This record gives sequence, structure tokens and C-alpha cells, in this order.
Amino acid sequence: MKKDIQILKFGLKEIHILQPWVIPVTIINSFFKSIMPFINIYMSSKIIDELLRTKDVDRLIFLVGITIGLNLIIHLLSTGFGHLKGLLARIMWQNQDMRINEKIISMDYQHVENPETHILRTKITEGESMNGGGVYALVNYFDELITGLVTLFTSIILIMEIFKVNSNVGESIGFINSTIFNMIFIAILVICTIYNLKLKENSQNKFFNSFNRMISYNRMFFFYYDQISDYNSGKSVRLYHQQPLLNKKSENMCNGFHQILNEIISDNIKYGAANGFISSLLSGLVYIFVGLKAMSGSITIGNIVKYTGSINQFMAGSGMVLMAIVGLKANNQYLQLYMDFLNIEGEKYKGTLPVEKRDDDEYEIEFRNVSFKYPKTNNYVLKNISMKLNIGERLAIVGMNGSGKTTFIKLLCRLYDPDEGEILLNGIDIKKYDYDEYLNLFSIVFQDFKLFSFSLGQNVAASVDYNISKVEDILIKAGLKERLATLSKGVETPLYKDFDEDGVEISGGEAQKIALARALYRNAPIIILDEPTSALDPIAEFEIYSKFNELVGTKTAFYISHRLSSCRFCDEIAVFHEGRIVQKGNHESLLKDIDGKYYELWNSQAQYYNEEAM
Repeated sequence: MKKDIQILKFGLKEIHILQPWVIPVTIINSFFKSIMPFINIYMSSKIIDELLRTKDVDRLIFLVGITIGLNLIIHLLSTGFGHLKGLLARIMWQNQDMRINEKIISMDYQHVENPETHILRTKITEGESMNGGGVYALVNYFDELITGLVTLFTSIILIMEIFKVNSNVGESIGFINSTIFNMIFIAILVICTIYNLKLKENSQNKFFNSFNRMISYNRMFFFYYDQISDYNSGKSVRLYHQQPLLNKKSENMCNGFHQILNEIISDNIKYGAANGFISSLLSGLVYIFVGLKAMSGSITIGNIVKYTGSINQFMAGSGMVLMAIVGLKANNQYLQLYMDFLNIEGEKYKGTLPVEKRDDDEYEIEFRNVSFKYPKTNNYVLKNISMKLNIGERLAIVGMNGSGKTTFIKLLCRLYDPDEGEILLNGIDIKKYDYDEYLNLFSIVFQDFKLFSFSLGQNVAASVDYNISKVEDILIKAGLKERLATLSKGVETPLYKDFDEDGVEISGGEAQKIALARALYRNAPIIILDEPTSALDPIAEFEIYSKFNELVGTKTAFYISHRLSSCRFCDEIAVFHEGRIVQKGNHESLLKDIDGKYYELWNSQAQYYNEEAM
């Protein structure tokens, strides 16, 4: 219970952060919504008693007018606050989505790359959209709890009088007005109500358990939906005749989904029948109890309406309160997921030392006995790496797949920190530098770079606002002069057609040139190209690397490529193999070592290309 209360406090606090007016408006809306039935119950009893007693027309008109007026006012207020609550709740939901996205953007990259982080976010999203749980559900359960409590409190006030013992009645009906009779009725009412609410609690728990099992099916559904709706998948589906495979997988998913739905329907029928029987029995007991009280003369005819209506409202309010409590408790599992996600903390030391701003770009980088293995693995991806890159030099990093080339770059950029050893910038451990300032030293094009469905200029500048002439100049230098001339809107042309019909589709090679232009536009002192030209042919790649080498000027540059001929212009080549640097040197010196790894890699490629072609 203590843990549940802590989670609820977290949820309410989070709601206040996302939209502070949701809770106050919900409370006001719940109050008006709960007292509305009691207006008709109370005023109807007064009108009936007036009809059976004095029959004063003026008083009847007054009572009817009060009833209509109160109903109109409460209805307008309840409707208005209900719409306001829904609007604020939707704003809160949108703010929550932004909060989750901001958390992903701000968290350390090692968490972003961790599959458990993505699974956790998927559970949060599906828990809210498909299972009706989470922060948004907390608002609804809180609304139901307040409504139930106000209903209970109001109904108790209205029915208290019926349990008063009247000693002025005859012996024949004295038992009906006795304390014992009242206690028997209350005991039966409480027992039936508790049993009925227990049935509802069991039903609700089974409902949540069933929907928890549906999370995996929901994830599969969205995966298949994305594959079918993504036009890029269409080529492979048709070429490899994957329709039967997708259909079979989808059929298996639907069968599992339907099995869970059938279980939910079966449980609803079972618990619904029992709940209906208990509710009917309780309603019958209420009418019998109130009828006997009326026959004994303890209450007026008008009060029959008041007491039967109030007792029924009491039972309904009791059900709402317990169902809200059960719902809040079950919803805590979704709030726990959300809390765990927000509590993912950065483990990286950010540092405070400012990075020296140098006009001559004289930055020296050194790896000193660096070893690294990815979290929750035992195998070292890099082992005892030591190298020093002089200012303005070009370093080519080559090696087979899985040799640790990209991991080397991730460590250099502090996306991860070494498990052993240290990386130095101008003789100082990079961990001591201000993290954001250190990242500004690098312009990087990874092999899995991403272009967005924004304008061409925004993709190059990585910003909403940009210098148009600078973007155009960079694109021309990156080799997109001819393509740029065909765009009617120039650099303001949107890429792809996700949001704009005038968007243009670009080839893989064009995308890689845009990514290269982005690195040039950033104008950082250290340039890194991590196999960004894999979609280009060898000659085009060599031309781009050579041109890029001229554009880099005096900047320090790292090049990673599987095509060794593209890196011949580099001052030094580091050969990675199984997480270690097995060779270092320039192209000519490395080729002289006929037993070396570089010689093996070079000759395995040279047989396909002659010297003149390169």
C-alpha cells in the first residue's frame, strides 16, 4: 500500500507538471456531475408531498421552477467543465508525449541504444493507447473517485432520517421501525454490496491482466502495419513473394489477439451475470425496506422517492469508489513504467572544463590504452587501443566488419566512455571537458545517418533558420550542383512526400551527399566520416573523398571505409582487427608488409579494380 501511495503521488505530481489545471477542473466537474441526480430525487419528493397535502398551486409552480432552474444551471456547469476537462486532458497527453521525446533526446546515448529502453517506451505507449492506462487514465480514475465520494456523502445525508426509531407507532408495526430491523437491512445491504464490489474487483483485475498479455500482440500489429504501409518495403515483398509470410504471421497474431478477447468476453458474461443478479436483489430489498417504512407511517409518500433514489445512489457511489480504487491500483503498473522511464539517469560525467576556442584548430587527440565492452556484455569490442592523431592530419580507419571501427568513433565522441584507459584532448581527459562544448568539436557523418522530411536547407543546416547562400554553396561543393538546379524551390524544397505533395524523393547517393554537406556546414574543427558513401560506386566515392579532403583544409579528419583505395590520400592508416589496432602507417608502407592484414584486405579488393580505373 505504501508503494501504491508513492506511485499515486508521483502520478498526481506529474499531472500537475504536464497541465496544472487538470486536477482542479476535474474536481469541480466531478462535484457538479455527482450532485445532479440528487436535485431531482430531493425536489421530486417535495413536489409529490405537496401534491398529496396542501396542493398549493403557487408553491407547486415554485418547486417545479426551482427544479428546472437547478437542473439547467448544474447541467450547463457540468457540461462546460466536462468539455474543459477533456481539452486540458488532451493538452496534458500531448505534453506528456513531448516530455517522453525530450527525455529520449536528453538521455545518454548508451540508454538510447539499449533495447530495454525502447521496450519500456513501447509498453508506456501501448499501455496508454491500447490498454487505457497511465497518466491520462489516472485523471479519469481520480474523476470517478471524487464523483463516487461526493455521491456517497450526499446520499448518506439524505437517507439518515429513515433509520430514526419512531416510538409513537403501534406494536404491530413497531418492529419495522425498530433498531433491529434497521440493522438487519443495513447488514444485508453491506454484505451484498461488498460481495458485489468484490466481483467487480476480480473482473477488473482479470481485465487488466488480459490486456497486459495483449501488449506483445499490439507490438506485432504495429510492426506489420508499418511494414505494409511503408512503400520502401514494397519492393522486397514483391520480389521475394513475402505476402504469404506476412499473411501467416498476421493470422497468428490475430488468432492470439482473438483468444484473449474471447477470454475477456467470457469473464464479462460470468461476472456481469452475477453482478446483475446482486444488483437486482439489492434494488428489490431497497424498495421493500422503503415500502415497509411507508406502510408503517414512518415516512411520507414523497420520501419514498427520496429514500429509494438516495439508497440506489449510495450503492452506485460505493461501486464507483471501489472501482476507482481498484482501477488506481491496477493503473499503478503503467505509472511505474512511466516513472522508471523518466528516472533513467545519465551515468556519464559531464565535466565543467571549457574547451579552448582555437582559431588555428590545433587540437590533439590521443587514445591511451583504451578498452571497451558494451553494457551487459562480457566481450571487449576494443582492447588496449593506443594512438595519437596530430593536428591537421588525416587518419583512415579500415578493417573487417565487427572489428570495432564505429565503436572507436563512439568513444571519441563520448557517446560511450571507455571501461579502461583514457582519451585525451590536448593532454586532458575528455571527461573533464564540458560535454556540450566537447561535442561541438565534431562534424560526423555516420553510416546510418538520418535525413528528415523537412526542407533541403534545414536538413543541411540541422536548424530551422539557415543561411541560404551558404547552404547552396556547400551543396555544390558536395557534388549536388546538377540536382539542385532541378529543384523549383531550391534549398527550400521539402524532402520526401510525408507532409508535402511537392516533396522530392532522393536517391541513396544523393542522401549521402546531403549528409556530407551537413558535416561541412557545421564547420567543426574535427571531421569524421563513418562509411557515409556506401551507396556510391568506388570511383564516385574516391572522387567525393578527394574533394572532401580538399574542403577539410587544415582540419583534423577521420575516415572509415571498407574500400581501401578511397583512403590512400590519408597521412596514416590504422588497421583494426578483432578490436585491436594491428597495423599503422601510410598506404605504401603497409603494402610492403605482405604478411599484414592491410596487404590481405588490399589484394582481396584489388583483383576487382585495376590501378588505372581508380
